[in-house]
Amino acid sequence: MDRLYRLLSVAMFIVIAAGLTPLTVNSAWGQTNITIHGEVVNGAGKDVFLYRYTDMLTLTEEVVDHTIIGNNRTFELKAYANYPMLMMLQIENYSQSFFVEPGRDYEVYVPRFDWDIDEKKNVFLDPEVLPVEFVNMPAGELNGLISDFEAVVAEYIDGHRMYFDSRFRPQKRYFDSLEVEVAKKCPDTKNEFFNRYKRYQLASMKYSLHFATRRQMVDRYIKGKPILYYDDNYMAFFTTLFANSVSKGTTKLPAWQLGHWVNTLNVKVFLDSIGTDTLLRNEQVRELVALQALQEAYYQPRYYESGKVMQMIDLIGRQSKFPEHRVLAQRLVSSFRQKEQGAEMPNFTLPDVDKNMVSLESLRGKWVYLSFVRVGDANCISEIETMAHFKDSIYAKNTNVEFVTICCDREFQKMYHFLKNTKKGRKYNWTWLHFNGNYRLLEHYQVVSYPYFILINPDGQQQYTVTPPPASGFLMRGPWQEKKEEVEDRPFFLR
Repeated sequence: MDRLYRLLSVAMFIVIAAGLTPLTVNSAWGQTNITIHGEVVNGAGKDVFLYRYTDMLTLTEEVVDHTIIGNNRTFELKAYANYPMLMMLQIENYSQSFFVEPGRDYEVYVPRFDWDIDEKKNVFLDPEVLPVEFVNMPAGELNGLISDFEAVVAEYIDGHRMYFDSRFRPQKRYFDSLEVEVAKKCPDTKNEFFNRYKRYQLASMKYSLHFATRRQMVDRYIKGKPILYYDDNYMAFFTTLFANSVSKGTTKLPAWQLGHWVNTLNVKVFLDSIGTDTLLRNEQVRELVALQALQEAYYQPRYYESGKVMQMIDLIGRQSKFPEHRVLAQRLVSSFRQKEQGAEMPNFTLPDVDKNMVSLESLRGKWVYLSFVRVGDANCISEIETMAHFKDSIYAKNTNVEFVTICCDREFQKMYHFLKNTKKGRKYNWTWLHFNGNYRLLEHYQVVSYPYFILINPDGQQQYTVTPPPASGFLMRGPWQEKKEEVEDRPFFLR
C-alpha cells in the first residue's frame, strides 16, 4: 500500500482509505474471531500493539490487543470484527496497516529491522514503515487483492506521472485509461468490500484531480443511497468529498455568518442554512457534513470560538435522531477536550538516574515544567542550558515549582553518562527520568519532536494548549510567579 501512497503524494492527490472503522463494530473485547500469529526476527521482549481507529472523523486510536514478543520471537494478538476493517500493527514507533476480515487467522513475519532508525531521523514527521509480510496468504485474500490493485495503479501513474501532476495540467483521458487498465487487470470479485475499495479509491482520485464536480460525485455515489458508516472506503470518500465545503464558507453563506450562528449556538438556523445547498437537502447527509464542518471550524479561530464549536457539536449530538451521529458527536467533543487547556494529564511512573521510580502523581500540588529531550540533540541541549540558567533563581522564589525532564534516548546509559560523567551534567540538578521504552506515554503526551514542553498546573492539568520553551523567556514570567499588588503612593490617596 505504501508505495502507491508515495506516488499519489507526488501527484498531489493522496486519498487514503484508512482509519475509518465502522461505528457498528462490536468492541466487546471478550469476543474474538480474528487471530494474528506473528514472528519478529529481532524483536524479543518488545511490546506489540494492535490498533484501530474509533471513527472516521476523530481518527482516535484505540488499542484492540497488546502483548510482549516472546524469547522465541513470536506473538499472538486477537481481535473481533463483524465487517472488514483497517487495523495497525505497531512496535515502538513503527507500524504497518492492513485489513482484517471476520473469522480469519493471519500469519505475519517481520524480518530483521533497525529499531534505532528513530535515533537518526524524526519518524513522527517522516514515518518508517514496519516491514510486515503475510505468510501463507490464500488466493483471493483481501490484502492480496488490494495490493494487486494498488500495484496496477502505481505502475500506471509512475509511467504517466506528468499527466497526473497538478503542477502541470492533469489530463482526463489518462485517468480514463487508468480506469480501463484497472477493469482489465483487477476485475470485480466476490469480495464486495474490495469492489467498493476500488470504486471509491478511483472516485476520490477523480474528484481530487478535478475531473468531476462535487455535484456529479454526490449524484452518482451519495444521493438516494444509504450512508455506509461501517465501510472504510465509503467514509474515506465521503469525508474527501465534503472537506472544507462548509466551514470555510460558500458563495451564499460566508464564513463570518456561519461563525455567528455557531458562536451563538443557534443549531436550527445553522443546519437549516447549510441545507439550502441542494446537495445537502437530505437530513442525514446534512447532519454528517455539519459535524465534519464543525470539526474543521474548531481549527479556524478567525470565525469560530473553539468552546462554542464544542458546545455546538454536543447540542447536535444530543438532538440527533441518528445514533451514529450521537456517537460521533461525543467522540469529537472528547477528542477536543484532550487537547485543550485544563485537560487532565495521564500519570506515569519512570526511573530517575539512580533507578528510583518517580510518579507524576507524587508531584501533585506543584507546577511541573515537563520537558521531553534527547541528550544528543543540539536543540535540546540549548534549551536545557537555559533551564539550568534560571533553575536556581526560580526554585529560590517558588517552592511549588518542579522541573522534570524525561530523557527519550533509547539507552538509559546515555542519560546516566550525560548527568553523572560530564562536567555540565552536574548543573542540570533537577528531576531527570528515563522514558524506559514507554512509547505509549509519548503518544499520550503527543510528543512528535524534541525538545517538547508541557506545563502541568498544581491540579495535574495541562496549563496551556502549547507550552512555550525556555528560550522564549517563558521561565521569567511563568504563572507560578507570585503577583504582588502595588499600592500607588500618591499625596491624596483616599483609602
